[in-house]
Amino acid sequence: MPSLEQTCGRGGSGQLSVPRLRRDTPERAGLDPEEIRRLVSEVHDLTSGSRPWAAGAVLVVGRGPYVAVEEAVGWAVRYASYDPETDEGVELPPDSRVAMTADTPFDLASLTKLFTSVAAVQQIERGTLGIDARVGAYLPDFRAAARHGITVRQLLTHTSGLRPELPLYDCADDAERLELLRAEAPVGVPGTHRYSDLNLLLLQHVLERITGRTLDVLIHDGITRPLGMTATHFGPCPGAAATEDQRRPWAKSDRGMLRGVVHDENAWALGGVAGHAGLFSTGHDLAVFCRALLCGGAYGPARVLGPDFVELLLSPPGLGFAVDQPWFMGELAGRGAAGHTGFTGTSLVLDPATDTFLVLLANTVHPRRRTPDSRPRAAAGTRVARAVREL
Repeated sequence: MPSLEQTCGRGGSGQLSVPRLRRDTPERAGLDPEEIRRLVSEVHDLTSGSRPWAAGAVLVVGRGPYVAVEEAVGWAVRYASYDPETDEGVELPPDSRVAMTADTPFDLASLTKLFTSVAAVQQIERGTLGIDARVGAYLPDFRAAARHGITVRQLLTHTSGLRPELPLYDCADDAERLELLRAEAPVGVPGTHRYSDLNLLLLQHVLERITGRTLDVLIHDGITRPLGMTATHFGPCPGAAATEDQRRPWAKSDRGMLRGVVHDENAWALGGVAGHAGLFSTGHDLAVFCRALLCGGAYGPARVLGPDFVELLLSPPGLGFAVDQPWFMGELAGRGAAGHTGFTGTSLVLDPATDTFLVLLANTVHPRRRTPDSRPRAAAGTRVARAVREL
């Protein structure tokens, strides 16, 4: 595996000097142009036809400091609504649709968890948060978590035993939502993996308690502002790709066609800022995020984590990040690749072994949610893995 010095460079002072991303050819990036051409063609196919995988998508692939492809396909807004009688979207007239562009922001859904995890590891690096400390040490009023000895590491690795979610969207007010979280006890065996949004919601409360700042401020000040990720923020985000005509019974609330407001019902009930969902971002900004992690936490003049703490974040089983998961990474999995998916159709994968990243953002829930299908993500990961050339 290339060293940080080889892939990111060092300045004359010996400090890491990370070149900013720039667009260049696949060949310059050390990627096979034919595999990349096929990948772009396959992503175009995903948005075509009467029942496409997604209404639109943005694809960004890079290696080292080079962005080899940045492609937008399909529609950011294609449908006015969903018709349950025909089980099809009601198409907008062509002149009322909104084309996808490379700068279109997406509702990141669970990719938000990655930013919450980085914010937590920043506090671990500073010594204000213990990775194996009990949540009850920071949140004694969260009675069930304290009683069952849930730890910070368990929240970050989804091994707390907490159930996947709670119906916070059905609560009358914030006080009732908070009381549900405080009283929620594990239903699974602590130490065994059970993916749960509640882990990141509890972690949000821990971070806000120990810092005295809200999660949106922590992520902005500690991650997105220093990295220059100006298009990444919690909603509202009026220009974002549309998501769902959100109505019961297929959804958990009746909100109509959503665009620029968070899709996740619990994040919406919490005001749009939540540890598990709520961020909006673009393909380019996520490429910067990937590049910073591949370069040991630095990008340009900024550093958001030290290399040892990036290694802690990405080492199996991963803190917030999933590691080596073929179901959405394809053949990129197997050498320490890390990433995540989001319910709205978002995903990213970074591969430290080859200094390569893949961002595939799609609005797969437009006009309504369906059974998630990550086969196109896995196929994209396989294309990128096969494109990598020896440097």
